Amino acid sequence: MSIIDIESVLPHRYPFLMVDSVTGYEKNCGLRAIKNVSKNEPALQGHFPGNAVFPGVLIIEALAQAAGILWAQSNADVLQNSTLCYLAGTEKTKFKRKVIPGDQLQLDIKVVCLKRKIMKVTALASVNGNLACSTTISLFAEYPEQQPQRNFITNNNTLAPVPEEKSCIVQYA
Repeated sequence: MSIIDIESVLPHRYPFLMVDSVTGYEKNCGLRAIKNVSKNEPALQGHFPGNAVFPGVLIIEALAQAAGILWAQSNADVLQNSTLCYLAGTEKTKFKRKVIPGDQLQLDIKVVCLKRKIMKVTALASVNGNLACSTTISLFAEYPEQQPQRNFITNNNTLAPVPEEKSCIVQYA
């Protein structure tokens, strides 16, 4: 699966798209993906200057995105209905080694539980066969019929639905 295919499945884009390619896939079972860690990653500019380390939370995000790809590819309902999948939780997360610029993270996802709205997976991130992170990830799918009504405040301080054809831009002073 190429980056173009990945972008057709995930809503994420640079700089928050954390999966570069998918190298293995078995429906409802597992997926293997790659995340190339570049010194140009925005997060590495300040984490840490002169001693760059890829943040652990972004390793988890990469694993969650890989799990989202697995779910979407395994479930046409998720893929075809503009369903959004959210990270619902992690358990038993352990970091075993630093991930630094130039490393290639191999992301291995295996399904533990798969239902219409919830998927639980075990997830491993490794570099050259050496485990960097292990965790259990839960994802939640929000189908279009579940999405909450978006509202805005009118001039008389009442709530009114946001017209679907318009987008809201919030500006903070």
